[in-house]
Amino acid sequence: MPEAFADLSTPLVADACVRCGVPLRAAPSGIRAVVAGQRIAGRVLPVRHYGSVDVFLEAFGRAEAGDVLVIDNGGRLDEACVGDLAVLEAEAAGVAGLVVWGLHRDTPELAAIGVPVFSYGSHPAGPVRLDEREPEALVTARFGSHLVSAGDTVFADDDGALFVAAEHAGQVLVTAHQIWQTERDQARWIREGQTLREQTGFDDYLARRATDPSYTFRRHLRRTGGAIEE
Repeated sequence: MPEAFADLSTPLVADACVRCGVPLRAAPSGIRAVVAGQRIAGRVLPVRHYGSVDVFLEAFGRAEAGDVLVIDNGGRLDEACVGDLAVLEAEAAGVAGLVVWGLHRDTPELAAIGVPVFSYGSHPAGPVRLDEREPEALVTARFGSHLVSAGDTVFADDDGALFVAAEHAGQVLVTAHQIWQTERDQARWIREGQTLREQTGFDDYLARRATDPSYTFRRHLRRTGGAIEE
């Protein structure tokens, strides 16, 4: 999975989901890598955080090589739920990265460790609470309006993170690569002097829309083979 995602991006995966009719489940905006430029793709290893690191240690006991720990901390911005020791332990368990619905701390140490960590940002204080644990603590994780599990694949890069059901991931990645190739060709043609309006037959689109108001640009792109919007 990481190899198939290596030359792609989350925007391409998102567009491919739309084109394939696969539910688009993007993480809420603001999720970023601790170290810019890092990227991950892998099976979701879900966990819900309640104020103690023990739930992470238990999740690591279930990890398979290449899994991505997806932490549900409710999007809290008043505490950091993961730091350097947890990330080192994740690395020792074969976890490929972490995606946190919340905050991290120990930023310099995380950068030095090198395991990709995605979160809303950093905060110096850890949790001072200990909430009651839910039965689904190691089964599913909430991430914004989405509920993810080991049946999902997570993709993350500088544009954010999104989740795709594992059964659809292969089809989505193939389509994402096709969109990538089309966009690269279009970019090259623009540099060579053929404008995007010329490539997409934009004047023809305007003429068709004038006689048929229901004729959308997205429909036109699909007819002409463009890949601007999805």
